[in-house]
Amino acid sequence: MFKRTGTAFAVAATAGLVLAGCSSADETTEETTDAATGGAESTDEATAGGELTLAVFNGWDESLASSLLWQNVLEGKGYDVSLEYADPAVVFQGVADGDYDVVTDVWLPLTHADYIDEFGGDMEELGAWFDSAALTIAVNADAPVDSLEDLPEYVDEMGGRIVGIEPGAGLTGATEKAIEAYGLGDYEFLTSSTPAMLSELDTATSNGENIIVTLWEPHWAYGAYDIKNLEDPQGIMGEAEEIVTYGRTGLTEEFPEVAEWFGGFTMDADHLYDLENQLNGASEGDYDSIVSEWVAANQEWVDSLTA
Repeated sequence: MFKRTGTAFAVAATAGLVLAGCSSADETTEETTDAATGGAESTDEATAGGELTLAVFNGWDESLASSLLWQNVLEGKGYDVSLEYADPAVVFQGVADGDYDVVTDVWLPLTHADYIDEFGGDMEELGAWFDSAALTIAVNADAPVDSLEDLPEYVDEMGGRIVGIEPGAGLTGATEKAIEAYGLGDYEFLTSSTPAMLSELDTATSNGENIIVTLWEPHWAYGAYDIKNLEDPQGIMGEAEEIVTYGRTGLTEEFPEVAEWFGGFTMDADHLYDLENQLNGASEGDYDSIVSEWVAANQEWVDSLTA
């Protein structure tokens, strides 16, 4: 299992748990119903709005983008939505305990398998929304190589370096296995941080130079730079995974409309990378305006999420 830590791009995080407030959601629904019907019972109480807390993984770009998107969508439908940022272990515990309502960024069947084994019985699987998440080794699109098997013959042409991320990341461990499996010992494998890798990628592509970097999909870099993944005939980097949305136990019963929307949610790479690019480098205070503008520019697609 790997953990991503992009310090330059990570949002300000809080590791503490914030109670989602199911009772306050019920109170809000009851008050809204009373005001509208003079106290009469409504069969739509569970779907008439309420409070929801979405948990966001620190430093995971697709987690941030998908959560901000759904915050915008749900608030447009009358829900009061807050985001809480934490590391995966805290998020899974929080959803299982009912402190968070939804997490959109569960990678299966491999990356988060241990968490699902531990907490899955106290969570509800709502649906997969992205089906090609993967660890990758990528190069500029016009590089003279297409496969990891090609690299031993192009050490000089590719600059003799593989630029990685944090030393302890799962992606780094997978790359080390690929270096051994494909005979890439003549390359220097550099590890430091995700921001440093992205800086190297930006510089090389801007200068028209060849570069090899470790990456993962989905990532905004695929929308920002003209790059391609190297083929991995031996499957050393692992198979593609799905990104799945999970909710706390009882979410479907209390918010059936919300559960149905998340269950039908899918997002293609073009939309995801475009939104991630808009958010990249922005301050947290600018997120709302950025997402609102993006939603307006993609209104027909966004409306389809709750059609």
